[in-house]
Amino acid sequence: MFFNMDTSQSETQSTQDILQNVGCVIIGRNEGKRLQKAIDSIPEKLLSRSIYVDSGSTDGSLDLAIRKGLHVIQLDSNLPFTAARARNTGAFELIKLCPHVEYIQFFDGDCLLEPQWLEMAIGYLKDHKQVAIVCGQRKELHPGRSIYNWLCDIEWDTPVGKADFCGGDFCIRTNSFKEIGGFNQSLIAGEEPDLCFRIRMMGESIYRINHIMTWHDANIINLKQWYQRTKRAGYAYAEAVYRYIRHPQGYWRKELLSILSWGMIFPITIIMGSISNPLYIALVLIYPLQIIRISLKARLNKNRFIYGTFMMIAKFAQLHGVFRFFLVKFLKQRNRLIEYK
Repeated sequence: MFFNMDTSQSETQSTQDILQNVGCVIIGRNEGKRLQKAIDSIPEKLLSRSIYVDSGSTDGSLDLAIRKGLHVIQLDSNLPFTAARARNTGAFELIKLCPHVEYIQFFDGDCLLEPQWLEMAIGYLKDHKQVAIVCGQRKELHPGRSIYNWLCDIEWDTPVGKADFCGGDFCIRTNSFKEIGGFNQSLIAGEEPDLCFRIRMMGESIYRINHIMTWHDANIINLKQWYQRTKRAGYAYAEAVYRYIRHPQGYWRKELLSILSWGMIFPITIIMGSISNPLYIALVLIYPLQIIRISLKARLNKNRFIYGTFMMIAKFAQLHGVFRFFLVKFLKQRNRLIEYK
């Protein structure tokens, strides 16, 4: 009996020691009950080292975060809201308030931290000095609620091991974050891959460990929301390729070529060719063939064909995002967020 009590106390002390140099940054906008659950998932000892950055909420999120004991920042609405800006604001405020913090855990207000995740993440970073960012598996809370949530859950299922990029939930060394200057605040999408790219160019690495990190509530319930989110991805692909077009290790070039090919080049070729030769119409068959190919490659036990179909439809939504990027770029318009909820 006494042995069990001592062991429990020792484990509690060990956890406190591991987490004493960690801080959290949460960002959100009108997340409501999801934000409450997100804050409740933070270990109690970390609440005093947790920052909530709000981007114009009108649902009481600010008051909720204050009541929960977090340091709260409300972004100035005179400047464009972006996730990059919110995360930077929170991170640099955390560093100012808690200069001893060695690690920063970022996650979004529609996510829950998995218990024991932070202990696993910090333990890994302590043992692997060349790793700047560690992330785990993000899971969808309600994949069965809609086909779009299900698609998100598949998207989160990424390989364990050394990674090129991570999503918006990750744990990073404070020194690495400061050295690269944080996120690029001009980006309205794709800010995490951009940060990871610069981390890798600095000689450090990103690693995904085999442990659940967060539970995400996408809450995408209709086609319009899914289309907007997919369009935003296309925008991010185009901007990344454009930004690093001269860099020998630039990324997402293959993805952008795929979008342009399936979304624009092939359709134009088929339409123009069929004007002079009706046999060109038969080339439409490359689309169902590609759907079958994607379906067979998918690591799914069921609904493979549905997945493959949506991946092909996504090319056209992404192309919309690509066009929007170049329109904004060459007309020198102001970037606006592409929101889906």
